[in-house]
Amino acid sequence: MADDSRSRDKNAFGSYAAIGDSFTEGVGDPGPDGTYVGWADRFAVLLADQLPEHEAFRYANLAVRGRLLDQIVAEQVPRARELAPDLVTFCAGGNDIIRPGTDPDDVAERFERAVADLTSAVGTVMVTTGFDTRDVPVLRHLRGKIATYTAHVRAIADRYDCPVLDLWSLRSVQDRRAWDGDRLHLSPEGHTRVALRAAQVLGLPVPADPDQAWPPVPPRGSLEVRRDNIQWAREYLVPWIGRRLRGESSGDHVEAKRPDLMPLQRA
Repeated sequence: MADDSRSRDKNAFGSYAAIGDSFTEGVGDPGPDGTYVGWADRFAVLLADQLPEHEAFRYANLAVRGRLLDQIVAEQVPRARELAPDLVTFCAGGNDIIRPGTDPDDVAERFERAVADLTSAVGTVMVTTGFDTRDVPVLRHLRGKIATYTAHVRAIADRYDCPVLDLWSLRSVQDRRAWDGDRLHLSPEGHTRVALRAAQVLGLPVPADPDQAWPPVPPRGSLEVRRDNIQWAREYLVPWIGRRLRGESSGDHVEAKRPDLMPLQRA
């Protein structure tokens, strides 16, 4: 059975490759150099901290925003197999699930084939569930579809003995402050909490509780909510619809930010 929180030798993971879409690339968590940071980069730091100072930790991030599952399987999975790291995190299928008419059962079948391919070539494969979107207005109507896909991901993890990064049960990311202004990607604090949870899944010590309660905030009035919704539609929804109509992706002409297993500089 898949174990969501398994203890391992602290020295077991000397290399890590992250594959996926905008979530794993880190969209919503901008860094000082113009690239995104994100949960995977933050998780890599937590992994590196478990190694002795003299031992190098190598990290690759192959994720590209906007990628569908089949694109990730074609472009990133072979590269991850070639790199053969100790650990791979595999989060994919979310962009497929939110598209009208897609079947979560079919997406899960393709996801499982990729998991089988990865587990035959790399050390450990951590898979990621979907978020519970009940409090995310733009995605609330997809909650049942995402839940079905999440159930499949857990079953696949059981069959291939993969640790599970369970985002559905991470209550802290159900707060609107965990999300970026586009309401589709996590904020820096949201990414940080996911990184902490990923470390917990592997039994690593973490500096903070990812499910720590947010500070209280005063309730928002209906006028403020309406104003925010109008601004969101103007800044994010209309451009997104335009890209869809033109057959464009946010990931067009974007390359992986860290395509090779490179030593991770520690603080």
